Amino acid sequence: MEQFKYFPHTEEDVRQMLERIGVKSVDDLFADVPGEIRFRGEYELPAAMSEEEIRRRFGGLDTWPLVCFAGAGCYDHYTPALVTSLVSRSEYLTSYTPYQAEISQGTLHYIFEYQTMMARLTGMDVSNASMYDGSTATAEAMLMAVNSAKKARRVLVSATIDPDVRAVVDTYAHYHGVELQTIAADEGETSRDDLRRLLSEGGVAGVIVQTPNQFGIVEDLTGFADDTHDAKALFIVNTVPSDLALLKTPGEWGADIACGDGQSLGIPMSFGGPSVGFLCCTDKLIRKMPGRIVGQTLDSRGQRAFALTLQAREQHIRRQKATSNICSNQSLMALFVTIYLAVMGKQGLREVASRSYKSAHWLHDELVKTGRFKPLFSKPFFNEFTLQYDGDLESFYARCTEAGLLPGVMSGDGALTIAVTERRTLEEMERLIEEAKR
Repeated sequence: MEQFKYFPHTEEDVRQMLERIGVKSVDDLFADVPGEIRFRGEYELPAAMSEEEIRRRFGGLDTWPLVCFAGAGCYDHYTPALVTSLVSRSEYLTSYTPYQAEISQGTLHYIFEYQTMMARLTGMDVSNASMYDGSTATAEAMLMAVNSAKKARRVLVSATIDPDVRAVVDTYAHYHGVELQTIAADEGETSRDDLRRLLSEGGVAGVIVQTPNQFGIVEDLTGFADDTHDAKALFIVNTVPSDLALLKTPGEWGADIACGDGQSLGIPMSFGGPSVGFLCCTDKLIRKMPGRIVGQTLDSRGQRAFALTLQAREQHIRRQKATSNICSNQSLMALFVTIYLAVMGKQGLREVASRSYKSAHWLHDELVKTGRFKPLFSKPFFNEFTLQYDGDLESFYARCTEAGLLPGVMSGDGALTIAVTERRTLEEMERLIEEAKR
């Protein structure tokens, strides 16, 4: 039994069942089968496989048609089958916004667990109950900063954040009368000197940076929070939550608000969605936080119970009065993340992050060795990096896709941003290297 941990019955279970039916051993159950027709050899079974290996063995039914080295905010991480199986249950798919706590304890409970896990992962005090995606979560963080300021309506945004995130932030800023200014980049990182210059002009409500940034660089944010707080502004860090298993958290950087996209926590790429944004902050900002917040309390019998707290129901249903508008689907994605984190655990998250990191650095070095690529910046990175291609990048990209490879995300001027997750095998990476040598 110890060899097959996936069997549901323990040795004690088997003993009790045999005792109940009056049989001494499992072999005795086959006593009526003539010995001469019983098979007593070894079964020709293949070696044990992981869940991921089984999926690949059966024709890639759960994989992309192209081997994915693209990232830029959406990553091809492994999703345990258990997660999708549980999330697909009808009671989750049909659940609605938990306005009435007395009939929504299950939904409120998992949202509470989601908040707890995300707050711990980001190193922040509190979390809300999911946003639409990472871009809108960042835009909501910008509005939190403006709403927390007395008069300032200027927000500084690093030039190194993802262009798609910046586009959404620009749209929100335009319709809310927020002035955005860009902090210059220095060798692929946010320029601290330019940040200080802009802060010295006064009237700044918040500062938004991203790490790892759009080039995959893990930015050194030492002193950024102090500079920002000295100017009476809020420090906002956009990040990839799966990377926080090994990287310094926004809380450790001194952030007031942590935000980003939770897709890296096991949600399939699904050709672009759905996803889930996360938004965490310090205690003092909790009343400025948009979206649902679930609190833990005691019911009339003294038992643990859950309820929406620190907000009125109308903020979800009155557009002009709402701090945000969040749909029920995002609660489902929050559940997805919650189950994924529970299944993986701390050690699982660290293993995913470690394997992604090691594979990315190996592939980076091997691509540079081909002579066709060179680093765009010589900066530390995690599992995503940007290289300059010596040649016609579009032709290389087309050649890779014909060979069944999605080589990365083109970012202009011959630059290619490549992401490597724990799902990428040595054989897949070697195929990309061979294409680079051609």
